[in-house]
Amino acid sequence: MKSLLAVTAAAAFASAAALSQQAPVLPEPCLHVQTPVHLSVHAPYDIAGPMFGPLGESLWLQGHWQPIFIYPQPAADVQGMVFSVLYDHQPESWVNTLYDLKGRHIQYVYFVPDVMVAVVDVRFKHINSHRTDVTIEFTRTALNPQANPKVRAAGQADESAAEFFQQQIDSYLERTRTPKQP
Repeated sequence: MKSLLAVTAAAAFASAAALSQQAPVLPEPCLHVQTPVHLSVHAPYDIAGPMFGPLGESLWLQGHWQPIFIYPQPAADVQGMVFSVLYDHQPESWVNTLYDLKGRHIQYVYFVPDVMVAVVDVRFKHINSHRTDVTIEFTRTALNPQANPKVRAAGQADESAAEFFQQQIDSYLERTRTPKQP
């Protein structure tokens, strides 16, 4: 029995060594950046949560966010949705991996061909009937070393996104709360 284990272990080690020799080594590492963004939505969670689905975001990011739904049809903010957006003249393919409004957690993965894969993780903390805190963590990984500058720039843009998002959300909430004059 010991010799069978020794042979099996040796075969596994040889197989792993052969695989590691075949795997290409990149001349430079691919950049991997994580950037947290914090917001306060001045609304209860039942209003704030849905604002972070792609259809909800299109309401407060008017003109800056125009998702094209692949699934489902008709478009709906549901778990498993697949959509694309054109951002900075590049197509992005998005997949929703978690849309759990009850659990206060939404997550997306998106892919930019030959550039990056990104995870967008959104978590909510209901503070009171007038405020919900939101943390969005952007995690971006370059798909090749030549894409490192684009990933670095995206991470830096994420750092300043909180102020822009906050302004857009506050403006949207103000517009939707203000009674319309005849």
